[in-house]
Amino acid sequence: MTSGPTSGPTSGPTPDGRQPQRTVHIGSVTGSAFAVGDHNTVTQHQHAGPADESQAELLRAVQELRADLARFVASDTTEVLDAELVSVADEIETAGGAAPGRLARLQEALTAAGALTGTLASGVAVAEALRALLGG
Repeated sequence: MTSGPTSGPTSGPTPDGRQPQRTVHIGSVTGSAFAVGDHNTVTQHQHAGPADESQAELLRAVQELRADLARFVASDTTEVLDAELVSVADEIETAGGAAPGRLARLQEALTAAGALTGTLASGVAVAEALRALLGG
């Protein structure tokens, strides 16, 4: 963490009666929580992240497919698929991996949306990642 200099005097109002403005510059921060200013609350969330490379690959493919689906007109099929994609991504990010039952539901939703997702590279990537994880 880096902080830049503050601007203005360090205490008391400026000659025109205004409170001095202070600035803080923070670079990249990892594994820390902090607050700047008065009356702040700090909340830190720790996420497990993908447990292994196959889960990480599925997470990347799921995120890409969600971005691709956002470009299409929503339908019942795409909404169900998107909900399953969100569930899988959340489970990977919080628990380190998606459970087999969750993966099976995603595979069913992907199959139901096959006409759409089969033409998308991201849809094919999700299908391949699922096959690797489910063994089929």
